[in-house]
Amino acid sequence: MKINCILLVIILVLLATSFPGGSEALAKIPKKPALILKEADQCRKSLYGSAKKKKYRHNWSNCIRQYEKIYNRYPKSDEAPWALYHSARLFTWLYTYSGKSHDLDQALLLYRRLTDEYKDHRLSDDAQYKIGEIFYKHKKDPTRAYVEFLKVDIKYPSGDMRPKAKKMLDQLAEVLSGKDNDRDRAGEKCTSIAVKDIRHWSTPNYTRVVIDLDGPVKYKHHLLKPDPDLRKPRRLYLDLENSHVTSKIESPVPIKDGLLQRARAGQYTKDTVRVVLDAESIEGYKVFHLHDPFRIVLDVRRTVKKNAGDKPKLAVKKRTVRKGVRRAEVPKDSMSLARQLGLNVKRIVIDPGHGGKDPGCNARGGVKEKNIVLSIARILKKKIKEEIGCEVFLTRNRDVFLPLERRTAIANMKKADLFISLHVNAHRNRKISGLETYFLNMATDERSVMVAARENATSEKNISDLQTILNDLMLNTKIAESSRLAHNVQKGMVSRVRRKYTRARNLGVKQAPFYVLIGAQMPSVLVETGFLTNRT
Repeated sequence: MKINCILLVIILVLLATSFPGGSEALAKIPKKPALILKEADQCRKSLYGSAKKKKYRHNWSNCIRQYEKIYNRYPKSDEAPWALYHSARLFTWLYTYSGKSHDLDQALLLYRRLTDEYKDHRLSDDAQYKIGEIFYKHKKDPTRAYVEFLKVDIKYPSGDMRPKAKKMLDQLAEVLSGKDNDRDRAGEKCTSIAVKDIRHWSTPNYTRVVIDLDGPVKYKHHLLKPDPDLRKPRRLYLDLENSHVTSKIESPVPIKDGLLQRARAGQYTKDTVRVVLDAESIEGYKVFHLHDPFRIVLDVRRTVKKNAGDKPKLAVKKRTVRKGVRRAEVPKDSMSLARQLGLNVKRIVIDPGHGGKDPGCNARGGVKEKNIVLSIARILKKKIKEEIGCEVFLTRNRDVFLPLERRTAIANMKKADLFISLHVNAHRNRKISGLETYFLNMATDERSVMVAARENATSEKNISDLQTILNDLMLNTKIAESSRLAHNVQKGMVSRVRRKYTRARNLGVKQAPFYVLIGAQMPSVLVETGFLTNRT
């Protein structure tokens, strides 16, 4: 038996050496990703345990290359996410020795690849958290770090990194809040901020209240329970620091919409103004602020409760059809569009951007954005009603100025199923052209920041510092729906425009913090229908 085994081994050796390249062919049999990962892990642990090895870049590169083999050759393997994660960590560690920003950029690239390509993997939230750490610890960018940590909270509600991310968010919120409100930074004397006005738009189930100020302030809000003994209703109040009430402000402001009774403002202390909303029935609320000019927005809502036995009643308007007259056929495209938007969509609010004293961007010859988008909105309204049969409302049907916060309030009050804000783009480079659609989120590129800053009529700095918008995103459950709507709108818009203008460029779907979309209680998008600065 032993002789047979020996003979078998000899035969195998002879076979391997008898053919040209036989031994090399055996050596080239690919290793399994699990084995490569094991060897790479050994390399990494050996490197971490040796102070001498850490001093030389080639030792780091050697371990990184071993991990690269896995996620480049076997991207669908179970080992690929682990290889990406450890490779990114190696680049981060390497940066602490090399000081080269390129190493950090490589780490970010690999972490993002992990979060994008392996969204459901257990390491995805760890990678997202590490991205936040890089911006906080190494790039010294607290605003961007806040954005990245917030993504952990939004995308991974059940992830084990969420508690750590929330702690970082609380810590960074204080840093950013101090940064926004530090008016004494340049040695200037801190002056009291005037509370100028209280505005509101309301329905029995939704009310938006806006507090206008002549500068930014820190503020706190709290919801109080009713006090039957003192005959006081449930109250929502805001304390505005370093502020005073002007004599011009109307207080109390009667509302009486079934949700809120009134809004009132008073000098609570020498340096604090308290704004109180007396509530009749309130289920929830949201508070955020906007810049240029600074104002605080409160969205108060009530959930409509339906009886178990109630069935929704649909009012069907009967149409008379005269004999001999054929009813217009519904185009085939309309059904596909209806499916894209969702067959349960019954009401759409279209917002023609700008208007009145706000012309938007201008072109040569006196062409104004506000007029173009109003024309588009009217055409779109007619087309949607004809092809889909939805009820359509415009936020404005004439050349009138509307504050951005009022436009969203109109959509909420109309109980719209979709909200679409129409705009025309602009760029310093007159050769730039194309169509693009945005949904509410933090901007991921510089041009999105520029577009949002222009449409918000604010500075690019304020866009990057708007941590309150990020807080709003945590409460906004319509991000995914808005993203899908944006992709459907973009696809349909580009397809139809190219029927007539074959060279129309598809600039894709992007995300940015647009004021006009904040607080929308339905899927909402902002559409840039082209570049007014491009004559073609």
